[in-house]
Amino acid sequence: MHSSCGEDVVKRYDALHDAVSDVLDVPADVLTTPECLALLQRLETEIRRLPAAGHGLINQLARQASEAELGGRLAQALANRLRISRAEASRRIHDAADLGEQRALTGEALPPLLEATATAQRAGDLGAAHIAVIRSFCHRLPDFVDLDTRVHAEAQLAHLGGAHRPDELAKLADKLTDCLDPDGDFTDDDRAWRRGLTIGAEGYDRMSPISGHLTPEARATLDAVFAKLAAPGMCNPADETPCVDGVPAADAVQRDTRSTAQRNHDALNAAGRALLASGELGQHNGLPASIIVTTTLDELETAAGKALTGGGTLLPMSDVIRLASHAHHYLTIFDHGKALALYHTKRLASPAQRIVLYAKDRGCTFPNCDVPGYYCEAHHTDPYAQCHTTDINDLTLGCGGHHPLAEQGWTTRKNHHGDTEWIPPAHLDHGQPRTNTYHHPEKLLHDNDDDDEP
Repeated sequence: MHSSCGEDVVKRYDALHDAVSDVLDVPADVLTTPECLALLQRLETEIRRLPAAGHGLINQLARQASEAELGGRLAQALANRLRISRAEASRRIHDAADLGEQRALTGEALPPLLEATATAQRAGDLGAAHIAVIRSFCHRLPDFVDLDTRVHAEAQLAHLGGAHRPDELAKLADKLTDCLDPDGDFTDDDRAWRRGLTIGAEGYDRMSPISGHLTPEARATLDAVFAKLAAPGMCNPADETPCVDGVPAADAVQRDTRSTAQRNHDALNAAGRALLASGELGQHNGLPASIIVTTTLDELETAAGKALTGGGTLLPMSDVIRLASHAHHYLTIFDHGKALALYHTKRLASPAQRIVLYAKDRGCTFPNCDVPGYYCEAHHTDPYAQCHTTDINDLTLGCGGHHPLAEQGWTTRKNHHGDTEWIPPAHLDHGQPRTNTYHHPEKLLHDNDDDDEP
């Protein structure tokens, strides 16, 4: 019975593929303007309906698949398999949790959490942007709004979404929020749920966007810090000796042409540098909390190019030289991808070995993992219980989500390039070994696949 049901599902997906192929073959130049608009509207309806089919598949994976079987957490597995971003994978998982069919502990089917929105999506009335508005509205409602009111409000927005654009729906949602919470009464739990700070990816100019929400306490803390460190004349990188303590000189205040936003940025940077220099952060993964920078001797001597930090950030060489003026330097030499003479008989990696791993692996070596080195642990590709040594050339980096997989059916080894190969259980991809090039995109650009250069 189960097998025949599975075969029926596959046949329906085959029919979907054939139907889409037929539509792609339809010529557009034979259609009139009204026909083009009408067909685009029909196409949009079907595009909106299709994600509903994925909710059940995603929820089924969330219920039955282990991290060892997926090769990590569900979001990363979806991102890798579907070739989408981690953010998009997470969005689909959250959508599925709210809009897909649920299962009780005893196994019976339960309606979706946002039932009206799920129904409207299956009908093709709501797109991804509409759903984002409704989900955001539902999740930001204060705790005191009762369940019946929440259900009615969600159903009203789902109905309105079928006749309005997402930007119009967002305004309606804001108005409805004001009606349900005219005094803006949010509990500590409401605020705690919304708190967060996100640093975006570096842009082409190596600048990083920042966004988020601060709790009242965090805002009050930053206000006090900025009142001191972001005052005119304080922490000005344009000064030969920036004032970071006491009161800035009058001429330093007078020549300070920075905007308030720029002073806030410089104050936050100075506060972070002071905290790192204080030593009060202790150790992280066996090293004092510090900025780890990797570069080459040529780039350092020519003062050109970029260096890589343990957090995956690219630093212009001018910043590297400035940081290096008051840093502890460490030199290691690689021979065709292998570091020379760094081994001992203790199980834990030494600080020197961890620094080398930052330079060599740059981040987690599990296939397609994007976790940078700061957030990884040292892993023995040959189990320590067997070799009883900790050789740098047998060490690699693994993040907290993937490192445990080495004890759940996955194995690791070094190839002749010195790269780490992760070998899945035999039932996954026939046990084919995989490497991670995410942190080494230059390897994909090599003309010669047998190039041994690190």
